Amino acid sequence: MSSLTPAYPIPHPFDEEQPFFFNPPEDDQDLPLKEIPGSYGAPLIGAVLDRWDFYYNQGRDGFFSARQEKYKSTVFRANAPPGPFIAKDPKVVVLLDAVSFPILFDTTKVEKKNVFDGTYMPSVNFTGGYRVLSFLDPSEPKHNALKSYFFNVLASKHDNFIPVLGKSLTELFNNLESQLAKSKEVNFNPISDNASFNYVFQLFCDKSPSETGLGAQGNKTVDIWLVPQVIPLVSVGVPKFLQLVEDLLIHTFPIPAFLVKGKYKTIFEAFSSAASPILDQAKDFGLERDEACHNLIFLTCFNTYGGLKVLFPSLFKWLGRAGPTWHANLAKEIRNVVKQEGGVVTFAALEKMPLLKSVVYEVLRIDPPVPFQYAHAKEDLVIQSHDASFKIKKGEMIFGYQPFATKDPKVFENPETFVPYRFMGKAEANLKYVYWSNGRETEAPTADNKQCAGRDLVVLVARVMLVEFFLRYDTFTCTDEVFLVGSKVTFTSLTKAGTVKTKS
Repeated sequence: MSSLTPAYPIPHPFDEEQPFFFNPPEDDQDLPLKEIPGSYGAPLIGAVLDRWDFYYNQGRDGFFSARQEKYKSTVFRANAPPGPFIAKDPKVVVLLDAVSFPILFDTTKVEKKNVFDGTYMPSVNFTGGYRVLSFLDPSEPKHNALKSYFFNVLASKHDNFIPVLGKSLTELFNNLESQLAKSKEVNFNPISDNASFNYVFQLFCDKSPSETGLGAQGNKTVDIWLVPQVIPLVSVGVPKFLQLVEDLLIHTFPIPAFLVKGKYKTIFEAFSSAASPILDQAKDFGLERDEACHNLIFLTCFNTYGGLKVLFPSLFKWLGRAGPTWHANLAKEIRNVVKQEGGVVTFAALEKMPLLKSVVYEVLRIDPPVPFQYAHAKEDLVIQSHDASFKIKKGEMIFGYQPFATKDPKVFENPETFVPYRFMGKAEANLKYVYWSNGRETEAPTADNKQCAGRDLVVLVARVMLVEFFLRYDTFTCTDEVFLVGSKVTFTSLTKAGTVKTKS
C-alpha cells in the first residue's frame, strides 16, 4: 500500500501555535446575580405556542436563537417541546453556553431520573415494563449494577470491536458502490442504517440478525419500535396545511406501546436467544436475566444503533462539505499509519492519527448526535453563564441545548465552521467543551455518573468508519439536507483509491 501524495496542494496548519486554541476563564464568583429572563406564558396556551414556534414557526435553532436575542442572555425560561398533553410540566430553564451547560453533568446537584427524553417519559411498556438504565439516576441502586454490567459486557467484546466492524463496513461500501453504479445518486442513510444495526447485533450477539427472527432487514423492525418513543421530539416536515394534523397526531398525545408490541417481541426473542452468553453474566451483578435483556436491547438498539443512525451520515455530511483537499489529508495520514502498522487497522494505529481524531471530535462538536440534555435541580443552585449568575430553585427542570453550547463563540473561534484540525496540538485541551456523551470528553464514564457507557466505542466506530473509507476511496461528493433529528446524505460520486493523480 503506497502513501498518497495528491497533486493538489495541502495546507499545513498542524503546529502547536494554532488559531483555534482557546482556554476560556472558569466560573467567576464575582459575576452579578440576575433574575432568569423569559416567560412560560399562560397555562397550556404558552406551552402550545412555544411548541408551534419550535416545530413550525421558527424551527429548532431559530426557537433558541430568537429567545437568546430577545432576552440578551444564554440562560432563560421557556417551555420545552412537546408540551401538553404528553408532558405534565413543560417549563424549563434553558442553557445555551459552554459555561452553564456542565451543571447538567453534576449529579451531586442535579437529578437525572426519568429525563432521558426530556419533559416526558415514554411508557415502560416499550421496554418490557422496566425503567431501563438511561432513565435511572445514579442514586438508584439498579443504576450502578446495570452500568457496571454494561462495562463488563463492553470489555468482553473489546477484541471484536474493529474486526466485526470491518466486515460490516465492507458490506456497506459494496452496497453503496453497487447502487451508485446503477444510479447517479444514492441515499446513504438506509444503507448505513442496515450496516450499523448488523454491526451492533453481531458485536453483542455473535451472529447476524439474519440468523434470527429479525431477518436481513432487522433494523427496520427496530425502527418501528424506536419511532413512537422519539417522534414527539421531531417534525416530519409536512406541508403547512398538514401541520395541525401532525401536531395533534405526534405532539399532543403519546403513541401507545401496544401498537409495536409484536415488533418488540420479535426483538426480545432474538436478543434473548442470541445474546445468551452475556445475559447469563447478569446474575453476577445482581440482575435478573429478563431485566438485563430489556436493558441490553435499549443499549444496543436505542443508544448505540440510534446514535449511529445520526452519526454516520453526519461524518460524511461535514467531510463532503470540506472537499477533496481534506479528503487527501485524511487519506495520506490513514494510509501512512496503516502501512507502518503492517497493513492492519489496530487500536494502536488509530491513536497515531491526530487529524482523524480531530475530525471525529469536530463532527461531534458541531453536530452532536444527542442535541438535548435535561436534569432537575436537587437543591437551590446558582449557575453561571459567561456574563452573569442565575438562581435555579430546587425541583426546576434544566434544559441544555447542546448544539449551541458546543458552538459557543466565546469558546470556539468560527464555531459554525467545520474545522478538521480544530482539536490538534494544544487545542486538544478544548475537548473539555465537547459534551455529546452527557459529559465532558476529557472525563470518563463511570458507574456513578450519567456519561454514556459506550462513549469510547462510538468514537472508535466513527474513526474506523473513516479509516476503512479512505483506505478504499480517495474522495467523494455528496449532498445533504435536514432529516428528522439528523441529516440525510446522498452520495453522488465515489473515487476509488489510486484514481487521484499522485506525485512520486
